[in-house]
Amino acid sequence: MYAVIGRFTPQAFALLRIVSGLLFMIHGTQKLLGMPPSGMGKVPPFSFPMGAAGIIELVCGALITVGLVTGIAAFIASGEMAAAYFMGHASRGGFLPIQNKGELAVLFCFVFLYFAAHGAGIWSIEACCGNERRKLAA
Repeated sequence: MYAVIGRFTPQAFALLRIVSGLLFMIHGTQKLLGMPPSGMGKVPPFSFPMGAAGIIELVCGALITVGLVTGIAAFIASGEMAAAYFMGHASRGGFLPIQNKGELAVLFCFVFLYFAAHGAGIWSIEACCGNERRKLAA
């Protein structure tokens, strides 16, 4: 199966980065702009922790989507999701993500940690500008 699908690994990674970044950015627009409606309304941008989370989600989500300073943006986003899990999910309803509805925070955390280690890949501003990290030969 890898021989058929494996040749599209760079494109699949780029799609994962773009879609994950867009989804993360939408969480930020929900918090800061109230769009799309979530039922919780808008939060002040400089309130803590929700306003700060909204700013991180909006800015880092946009940077990850377009592939600009992806490593830094993804590392910050990963840290925010780890904090969101422990502050907002693990503190209510048990430690396991399935119990406390923290699956999305955990998944975002580890996907963004992978992006931070891997870089932006193809279809990114970094790749267009020649700033994509070169892989070291093992």
